[in-house]
Amino acid sequence: MRGIAQVALSPSAWTGLLFALALFAGGWHVGCYGLLGVVSSTAAATVLGADRGGLAKGLEGYCGCLTGIAVVVRLGASWRTAVLAVLAAAVCAVIGAAAGRLLGRIGLPALTAPFCLVAGVLAIALPTAPAAAAPPVAADGFTALSAAEFGRACCDGIAQIFLLDQWYAGLILLAGLLVASRTAAVAAVCGSVVAVLTACAMGLPADRIEAGLYGYNAVLVAIALAATFLPLTPWTAGYAALAAVASVPFTAAWQAFAQPSGGSPFTWPFVVTTWLFLAAVPALDRPGISLEKAK
Repeated sequence: MRGIAQVALSPSAWTGLLFALALFAGGWHVGCYGLLGVVSSTAAATVLGADRGGLAKGLEGYCGCLTGIAVVVRLGASWRTAVLAVLAAAVCAVIGAAAGRLLGRIGLPALTAPFCLVAGVLAIALPTAPAAAAPPVAADGFTALSAAEFGRACCDGIAQIFLLDQWYAGLILLAGLLVASRTAAVAAVCGSVVAVLTACAMGLPADRIEAGLYGYNAVLVAIALAATFLPLTPWTAGYAALAAVASVPFTAAWQAFAQPSGGSPFTWPFVVTTWLFLAAVPALDRPGISLEKAK
């Protein structure tokens, strides 16, 4: 359960349980493959001799969880997909160990980079990958949303962390965050709201905004900077909000870049934005990331 919770940087098993419920609310296949991924990645890390402290915190399972979900969303449920999900999640454990060792030296966390690498390669390489759609064209001026559309966009922005497009799944995930940390829950809501407003200001397509496709990276960025790696102060709250804003054009650009090859941005915009903003903190004469949390 902690392995599922760590997708949103939480070490709480109760949060992981609610996250698992949200996955099954999104579809039985999503829930089953998410569990298959987290178990496979954690088991592989255990066999390979990963640090027991990291295993106990769920740090060896979250990338496998996301990879399992990405595989089944892409290919559908079958025994072949299950085998692929198990192997891909196991590879995540190896890449996660390498990323943790290399990035830990410069005080940065691996985040979901192992998932992005594995899922990104599979999305491009698999011959059954669907044909890429044309990149979305931005509208002229501000994208207007109704109150209901705005609320759905904010909920879907949280749900899309797990590649879900059900607004109610986003609310269950938010409840899971609230169980672990009110700060993380507030950061998630604020990150999603900021992302929706930014996407509307950029004139991005309303249907993609409502689906949460520009919001999930901002949600993770806000949780990382305002509720995990930096001490919460008015300065860091504003800093996290700025990072959430920056993640939206990153996401839109990554989507346009990845679509011609059949790929997806996954959570790369979250990873890169968080790395850049964390790396900049020492230069801004502010307290930096905890080396213990970076492991």
